[in-house]
Amino acid sequence: MKSHRIGIIGGTGLYQLDGFSNQKWVSVRTPFGPPSDALLTGTLAGREVVFLPRHGRGHRILPIELNHRANIWALKKLGVAWIISVSAVGSLQARYRPCDIVLIDQFIDRTKQSASHTFFGRGIVGHVAFAEPICEELRQLLLASARAVKARTHDRGTYVCMDGPAFSTRAESLTNHKLGYDVIGMTNLGEAKCAREAEIAYATAAMITDYDSWKTDEAHVTIEMVVDYLHRNAATAQEIVRQTIPKIPLEPTWSCHSALKNALLTDRKLWPAAAKKELAPLLAKYL
Repeated sequence: MKSHRIGIIGGTGLYQLDGFSNQKWVSVRTPFGPPSDALLTGTLAGREVVFLPRHGRGHRILPIELNHRANIWALKKLGVAWIISVSAVGSLQARYRPCDIVLIDQFIDRTKQSASHTFFGRGIVGHVAFAEPICEELRQLLLASARAVKARTHDRGTYVCMDGPAFSTRAESLTNHKLGYDVIGMTNLGEAKCAREAEIAYATAAMITDYDSWKTDEAHVTIEMVVDYLHRNAATAQEIVRQTIPKIPLEPTWSCHSALKNALLTDRKLWPAAAKKELAPLLAKYL
């Protein structure tokens, strides 16, 4: 029986987990260029796991430089069917405090990166459903784990994704606050879009590190502030991941795992050979 792996995307501390055994760094070449780094395979809680350091070991890659297609393609190639994402975000509402966790369920796209957030083109047209961009089954598992470890956790929220690398102006931050959005970050939308096209279930634990710059009675966000709260959040994030992994089913049968079933418009007889070869890990069951 094929072993379906669980992917983890996040910072360095997430692979320094007790019990993460049989570790091996694997380099994967993709038709979309290099992933952020080599991928760390191993076993955790009885399951095969693949960890990807989002910004590379040593944090060398800007959010706008992230190659989401290469990252997700590499995870798919290694047999990943579920992705747990952990990322730092700014709070856009007073009820979300630093060190809180928001289990987001929606996105607002403020990037200019749409063309690099899809595998399709080059002769194959696909339009996946994205009304619910987060896998609800996986999100619920993360929510239960976060509550089990007694983290201050919020169920649902809208993530505004911006390019960066500069943080928001106060006017931008105030606008997002007044529109009622919940958190802001620079990375998760591209991951979620590519994961959906790759038929990988994706959910994210958004870890609050700051109040962006809308809250004038708080210091505006600085990198020192983000790093400080990231370190404080690390142990909580590790425990949430550790508790979630054993709850994930052995077989990928959720709706996200068949996202391409009715999404491919181009007649298969017209698929260019080069594009078919590039997308083979994604399209195998449709070839």
